[in-house]
Amino acid sequence: MLKYLFKRFALLLLAAVVMLPVFAAIEEIQFADEEQKARYQALIAELRCPMCLNSNLAGSDAPIAADLRAEIHEQILAGNSDDQILAFLVDRYGQFILYKPRLQAATALLWFAPPLLLLAGFFIMRRMLSNRRQLAAEQGSLSEQEQQRLQALLGNAGDSNTDKNDKNDDMTGANRG
Repeated sequence: MLKYLFKRFALLLLAAVVMLPVFAAIEEIQFADEEQKARYQALIAELRCPMCLNSNLAGSDAPIAADLRAEIHEQILAGNSDDQILAFLVDRYGQFILYKPRLQAATALLWFAPPLLLLAGFFIMRRMLSNRRQLAAEQGSLSEQEQQRLQALLGNAGDSNTDKNDKNDDMTGANRG
């Protein structure tokens, strides 16, 4: 009986934990017009959540993301422009909050390192391939004596292949006739 009640309690507890997201609060945000709503959606899509790192404010459930969404909502209703809102958030959280950081001395490495590394990799690979070809060309050239020896070996191999072919022809001819 006790075992039965324990199983029931565990099942009930599991159901309650699984259903918690159903009871999550949905933010209801009111705007004066559709233009303000579109600005809000664009801003929360382009700003990074400081807690989640790889999520924007629109897709984050972190408490700080909810606070930032409320702050953006208030600033839009107050009549601030997108640039003013972005400047406020950058002053408060730094360039990190922007998914596309602005080109400045501090962020130049972020903008120019990938293409420079790609170019460097291209030139390194090109250099390695040309060195490999040059080394193969240097090692691939045979001396006069080595070429004669190779021809002699190939000539002998060619003769033995001819003999084998003749034997195969004899065998197939013998089988036919």
